Amino acid sequence: MCHNIFITGADIVFEIDSNNNTIHIESTVTTTGKTGVEMEALSAVTIAALTIYDMCKAIDKDMVIENIMLIKKTGGKSGEYSRCEHTE
Repeated sequence: MCHNIFITGADIVFEIDSNNNTIHIESTVTTTGKTGVEMEALSAVTIAALTIYDMCKAIDKDMVIENIMLIKKTGGKSGEYSRCEHTE
């Protein structure tokens, strides 16, 4: 993004919930560097959601992209973070 980061791993998982007509997107990014990569993970989820929107907009323009959030972070200058309402 604004500086070089040596990303050592990146993964994105899609969970389709047909009952609620939703797609749950989760990204995990890892690095051996001394900086956090939460912005890269959040960007991955956002871009995936926008790509799905772009592909489906001809069928449903009422789609909503919502609840993009950091769930868990370890390392980096600010240390560890875990969102209270999510558990692994």
